[in-house]
Amino acid sequence: MPEEVLQAPLVLEYPFTRTTGPVVGRFLTGLRERVVLGVKRADGTVMCPPLEYDPANASALDEMVEVGQSGVVVSWSWGGPRREQQPFDQPVAWALIQLDGTDTPMLHAVLVGGPEQMSTGMRVQIKWREEREGHITDICGFVPESDETGPKASATVDLDSVEAVESVRTPIRLNYSYTPGRALSEYLYAMKDKRIIGDRCGDTGQVFVPPRGVSPVAGKATTGMVDLPDVGYVESFNITRVPIAARPDLQPPYCSAWIVLDGASVGFMGLVINCELESVRLGMRVRAVWKPDEELGISATNILGWEPTGEPDEVIADIERIGRVGAQQTRRGAERGGVDSQQRGAL
Repeated sequence: MPEEVLQAPLVLEYPFTRTTGPVVGRFLTGLRERVVLGVKRADGTVMCPPLEYDPANASALDEMVEVGQSGVVVSWSWGGPRREQQPFDQPVAWALIQLDGTDTPMLHAVLVGGPEQMSTGMRVQIKWREEREGHITDICGFVPESDETGPKASATVDLDSVEAVESVRTPIRLNYSYTPGRALSEYLYAMKDKRIIGDRCGDTGQVFVPPRGVSPVAGKATTGMVDLPDVGYVESFNITRVPIAARPDLQPPYCSAWIVLDGASVGFMGLVINCELESVRLGMRVRAVWKPDEELGISATNILGWEPTGEPDEVIADIERIGRVGAQQTRRGAERGGVDSQQRGAL
């Protein structure tokens, strides 16, 4: 194997929309209208941002009160250079700020020119965005109280007379650099030659693909690499009929499956292609469909998908139980009215 250390930029992203509930939803509705709300606890203290349950004793909370738009910096840390996806066009200080009329601090950014302009105990006030949607980012940040921040709400808004915020989009994204290690690097290099390799556990003889370098069964270094054929069978599968925002390249409906190669002890994920989705089944024999030779690279994406071979189906032990469990899962999913998918799989 070449000595070059493989490295690739990867993104872990989970964009989703969550419902807010009555307490957080009212808080966000208030932010959209330039009103800040806290929630009163049983001991009379006010918590902001509000929660639906008291973190001290788990009692339900629902009495909301308006609090101030200025407060005191309890503690702070300088953020340094601006990071990608931060909603600021400048470096900021991250601070715990206790708003007037509250007993707990909230975390937000203080918009100042440098750390020399920050101090514990300084007074700050909210700077609102011009266009607001009912999100914590409706607060641009905090600025020293003496600074001009634009007009404040002149009177309390009747939040019962405006449309309530019932959901909020909260995307999560992490950019990082991934180094696969020796065993997986050898696997990726082999992919360029249309080879699939696994590694063998010296204690049990089991073959793992992709290779791990260490047996997950024995907890010991594997004894060597094993060349595997690019044919196997479907052990479980899922037909997805709704789009995934993060994967615009996958147009539904499509079938993702757990593929077990001949000679391997475990499977891995792949797409079943070049067949009617309704014909996909447990035990179906499949072969790899590779990219054209001129497009091959050091990547697992060299395999475009897995197509039926036409061979007799693989006999899977306990397949009756597997099918029964899968059918129950499918029926429950349909009853819930959730993702429109067919799902069967070994547990």
